[in-house]
Amino acid sequence: MKIWVDADSCPLVIKEILFRAAVRVGVLLTLVANKTMPVPSSPYIRAIRVPAGFNVADSRIADELQNGDLVITDDIPLAAEVIEKGGHALNCRGEFFTRDTIQERLTMRNLMAELRSSGVITGGPSSLAHSDRQAFANQLDRLLTRHTVA
Repeated sequence: MKIWVDADSCPLVIKEILFRAAVRVGVLLTLVANKTMPVPSSPYIRAIRVPAGFNVADSRIADELQNGDLVITDDIPLAAEVIEKGGHALNCRGEFFTRDTIQERLTMRNLMAELRSSGVITGGPSSLAHSDRQAFANQLDRLLTRHTVA
């Protein structure tokens, strides 16, 4: 299993949790972004810079993803593609996307986009809370524990 990070929008605190986890369990962690990402010096951590453009980082992750890999993303369409390819998708708030939930999430995403474009809703998601960071770390730890035990 490898861990892929849709890194352009991933909060630093989540990246730091991922850095520690990758080194602790010895799993390859790759951050993909359209800007240079500073990463700790480790044989388990790397960053890939892709050209700027709509969904370029998402496409790179989807192209390189293997069955069983984990992708960290808040992007619902990317999560749907990850699930379709047999990967695991975890958002920065600690929620796993699954075959059972992804269609509902896509529908809600599209509805919210329509409401924002019409001016009915003008705000985005709330800030990442401590409980979100804890939920993320717990879910990541559970998955890595299952992976290293298997």
